[in-house]
Amino acid sequence: MWSPSPPLETDTAIRLRQCAAQITTRLQQQGHETYWAGGCVRDQLLHLTPTDYDIATAATPDQVLEIFPAANAVGKSFGVVIVTYERFVFEIATFRKDQGYTDGRHPDAIVFTSAVEDAQRRDFTINAMFWDPTTESLYDFVQGQKDLADHLIRAVGNPTLRFQEDHLRMLRAVRFAHRLNFTIEPKTAAAIQSHADALKTISPERIRDEFTRILIESRHPGAAVWTLEKLGLLQTFLPEVSALQHQPQPPEFHPEGDVLTHTLMMLDDMEQRTPALAYAVLLHDIAKPATATYDGNRIRFHGHAEKGTIMAEQILRRLRMSNALIEEVCACVKNHMRFMEVQNMRKSTLRRMVGNPYFPTEMELHRLDCRACHGMLDNYQFLEQQIRAFEQEPVLPEPWVRGDDLIQMGLKPGPRFGKILKQAYDQQLEGSATNRQQLLQWIQSKYRPPTSDL
Repeated sequence: MWSPSPPLETDTAIRLRQCAAQITTRLQQQGHETYWAGGCVRDQLLHLTPTDYDIATAATPDQVLEIFPAANAVGKSFGVVIVTYERFVFEIATFRKDQGYTDGRHPDAIVFTSAVEDAQRRDFTINAMFWDPTTESLYDFVQGQKDLADHLIRAVGNPTLRFQEDHLRMLRAVRFAHRLNFTIEPKTAAAIQSHADALKTISPERIRDEFTRILIESRHPGAAVWTLEKLGLLQTFLPEVSALQHQPQPPEFHPEGDVLTHTLMMLDDMEQRTPALAYAVLLHDIAKPATATYDGNRIRFHGHAEKGTIMAEQILRRLRMSNALIEEVCACVKNHMRFMEVQNMRKSTLRRMVGNPYFPTEMELHRLDCRACHGMLDNYQFLEQQIRAFEQEPVLPEPWVRGDDLIQMGLKPGPRFGKILKQAYDQQLEGSATNRQQLLQWIQSKYRPPTSDL
């Protein structure tokens, strides 16, 4: 059933819908058949609150620009005009039929047409319905409402043609299926399997954006990644992750099974999802196949964190990730094995670990890592206690002693300054020196000038 007002809408969501209705009405009043189209129709039928509204109309781009002269005509050649209304941005597209997709993304040419034909060019039936907010009428030319009821992701018409038009639709099928908890219809799934290699021609940026949405939006991201693997999509852009399913692990530490199984369990267990955490989970054991050895007793993965850091950076750069995300994910991959030693660390080392800017992500990665194998959280709980103990003061306070202080003490600047300052800061963090004066006295006693080699 149609739900024009989903429950618990925010004021912003309500105003967004009102503005979309007002734009639609203005176009209709000028004699142009106009509807809401695509995802907003699907979401409201599912009692979800739309985050944007696409508008489809019989008006040509020039006619839309006459009604909204301040609109952006950047997509005019594809029949699209961007209208900013109040603080919201709407895409208004003329009903069209696409002719040829040489590049596997953009139509070679378009022909303006009817709503019925426009529906036939869209990706999936659940995204190809129209709604008239003025008359509160649903227009469904592709049985999208039935597929919503049956929880199916079905390509409109011939699935092979739909995926040839835009190869990225294969990833979108997986995203919609796992965001909505739907099943990909068998013929649609078979077409994806047959054409999975075409994904290699898609730009890394588009794959990055769609795959990141899969990791963040899916109800069970691990299950979504497994669907990508089964359909042959994962190996086209992340062969290193695909290879994890062939790497066994010591059953005494990993009763769950191979590395991919372990990784997918962690993805499914994520609670507060961020791209950095999702990619840290995905890549934290990426080097296990490359470092696996058998010592006669069990499989070992010496240096997999260090090797994994290198591999993670290569993968993330290949996907055109931001430098900030690459830095955070690589830090998590590099440090994830350090958690085994936290209860034996010096206080200064522990403080440095807890005080680094990526520690919250590292901490959550460790929790997920433990839960997906042996289940022991003693190191995690120990760190929680330490964090509470550090709450009374900055984990990494300002250093009491700096280079200028050493110079004033008569020490000669040189390469050893960094070592002296690090040792002094360790004394401060350890609590061995309880104030600045004690720390200066410690330095004076240890590095008594004049010293020719300082």
